[in-house]
Amino acid sequence: METPNSLVHVILTGGVGSRLWPLSRKSRPKQYLEIFDGKSLFEMTVNRNSHLADQVMVVGNVDNHHLSEKVMNKTNTKYLNIVEATPRNTAAAIAFAAFAAKPDDILIITPSDHIINGMIDYNIAIENAVSKAKDGFIVTFGIIPTKPETGYGYIEAQGDKVVSFREKPNETTAKEFMARGNFLWNSGMFCFKAGVLLDELKNFQPEVYEKSKAAWEANHNGFLNFDLSMEIPSISIDYAVMEHSKKIKVVPASFSWSDLGSFEAVYEYLLSGDHPVDEYGNMVIGCEKHTTFLGLKNTIFVYTDTANLILQKENSQDVKDIYSALERQNSMLLN
Repeated sequence: METPNSLVHVILTGGVGSRLWPLSRKSRPKQYLEIFDGKSLFEMTVNRNSHLADQVMVVGNVDNHHLSEKVMNKTNTKYLNIVEATPRNTAAAIAFAAFAAKPDDILIITPSDHIINGMIDYNIAIENAVSKAKDGFIVTFGIIPTKPETGYGYIEAQGDKVVSFREKPNETTAKEFMARGNFLWNSGMFCFKAGVLLDELKNFQPEVYEKSKAAWEANHNGFLNFDLSMEIPSISIDYAVMEHSKKIKVVPASFSWSDLGSFEAVYEYLLSGDHPVDEYGNMVIGCEKHTTFLGLKNTIFVYTDTANLILQKENSQDVKDIYSALERQNSMLLN
């Protein structure tokens, strides 16, 4: 009798969210901020997939795994903890989870900092992906775009076939993608059998495969060794496998999705709830104090204990430049 495949939900928690400074810091990255109806994005990710998964794995790092643990305890979720000693990008992070699973286990890989609405459509997309994964395909989720977004990578698709992966476009190109109608946002979510992914990784990036395997095999209770980790080439799963493999399928998905990667995205999300905004579109985030905006439109005031940020909504993508400048100064304001 055929044994059913175990479904494993793998949550990647590596990012800092530099575009959401000063809310998001190294000590409290954006996925742990409880600013979404008293829940964090991480907690929402755990809850969203709890009915699907037989097992949960969390791939984190030395700086954030204690924050993940709090959420997993709060939601009463048993999980396998994989703690990276140093960030090595998504190919290694996903390889660790695949090595920790059985070859026939089906892994659903999700970032921990995305917001998703439309659970019926979400569950349909997951079911569709799982059935393709059972047939030996590596599935990526492409979101049907709602606007010419320049902050996301795109997947050019024909049905469930991937024609090409495209980098984040400029505005003109993004509009062209929208007009052509067969371009999807690259969500960074994947579904596959652990063994299939590892075979493809070994095929296209043998060094990432071998070095990740060595680091994983030497783990202590899920904690990875720093020196062995440093030897792993730092490369994304997209470059390592997705852009080369002939086993890729895309599931075009119509659930509403955002990586909340900028204050503009957070603004739009909070606006769709009941977060206050004045008649000129000005919003305060992180502070209950009465704040008046005079002569300003579409301005976001971000308040934290040690740093404030005042920005035009349209300049949201530039926050990462402030973060980079503070990083060069080795500023305490990033901690």
